[in-house]
Amino acid sequence: MAAVAGGGQAGDSVGGGEVPQFETMCSYVDATLEEFLAWICGQGVNSAGPFSHYDNSEFWAYADYKYLASVFEDNTDVLQNVAWSDFGFPGRNGRESTLWIGSLGANTPCHLDSYGCNLVFQVQGRKRWHLYPPEDTAFLYPTRIPYEESSVFSKVNVVNPDLKHFPQFLKAQRHMVTLYPGQVLFVPRHWWHYVESIDPITVSINSWIELEEDHQARVEEAITRMLVCAMKAAEDPTNTKAWLNPTEVEGTSHEINCQYLNGAISAYWEHSKVAETLTPTEFKINGEHRVEMPLKKRKVNMHPRMKEKGSPLPKSASGTTKREEKIPFGPDLIPVTPSLQGESSERRTAESDVKDLVKESRGHLGKLNCAEEQPSMNKAETPLADNIVSDCITCPSQAFISTDDLLDCLVNPKVISLVAHLLLQKRTCNF
Repeated sequence: MAAVAGGGQAGDSVGGGEVPQFETMCSYVDATLEEFLAWICGQGVNSAGPFSHYDNSEFWAYADYKYLASVFEDNTDVLQNVAWSDFGFPGRNGRESTLWIGSLGANTPCHLDSYGCNLVFQVQGRKRWHLYPPEDTAFLYPTRIPYEESSVFSKVNVVNPDLKHFPQFLKAQRHMVTLYPGQVLFVPRHWWHYVESIDPITVSINSWIELEEDHQARVEEAITRMLVCAMKAAEDPTNTKAWLNPTEVEGTSHEINCQYLNGAISAYWEHSKVAETLTPTEFKINGEHRVEMPLKKRKVNMHPRMKEKGSPLPKSASGTTKREEKIPFGPDLIPVTPSLQGESSERRTAESDVKDLVKESRGHLGKLNCAEEQPSMNKAETPLADNIVSDCITCPSQAFISTDDLLDCLVNPKVISLVAHLLLQKRTCNF
């Protein structure tokens, strides 16, 4: 079992510094489950074992994305005990599930998954989830560096935000929930989430559920992959570790990515042909008509791996739903309302930071930085600008633009969605 060891005081606040701790910053250890648990319990720190260089009072570790079908390949009966049928997915079990084991402080940086929805079952210990709705995407400052298929990361450390660099994060509406053993959490499609282990040992199982919208999302991911790989590989052909997430081990050549894009587009149109023969109700059912995509990371045709999520029920600050949507799961799901705990002190700090920003920018704090000097525009004229927030509000005179700065604009989810639409439209015109 491979464990991820990340720096940071295990007993302190999980947030650490102001910069998110991506997997590209972590060390990796090959260890058995027995060795991992011994290290967590303080029995392997001074030994010659795989964790000998990592003091468990200073580091946390995570064994993540472990597919149960591989872990229990010699005992497949265990897979039947993971039954997601109670949540509206008959026949779905451990074969379509992954195992996560973490020590105190283990966390995943804030991100959204491009595909499907997510069901998470907490087995042991507690995990705290920080959730943000899709409409807050601009306030989370999305980035695709490090690049991982189907993961859009946030530049913000959401538990210790750098408000001088990311002031729009103040507008993000946080929903926070602590998941206890025996509880199941439903994470809707495109909801941002940051997850932290708050007990010495945490164990959870999840399953990503494919959705109809994933067919276009795969085209969008293929476009993103091609752009990121082309630009970053050209920038530094000898070093992929700085920008490619460790989960991405496949070839990233331009030829392969072109094949991937064409495969995604072909799969989209194949699905569209099948969809024409189904009624809308048949199309939505997670049953025999769906395309089975059980793994988190599925790629089209060439490397069938991928991620998945579902439709949100966003709440206003008053706790009322913005729109009524029927969740296709059991009646025991409890809506997670916007979090207010611990926000008063955060607000005071944030307000102070914003006041400083206003002084620094001479009152021109806003999306365009000099709003009073701009000609008036209606929203129809600037559909993307209304949804994309710059990282550099506080430094308008900065002249240097990096490859990553350009990529953040090119592969912004709103931009990629538009490009995918134009590509698919072009393909239609060619028939």
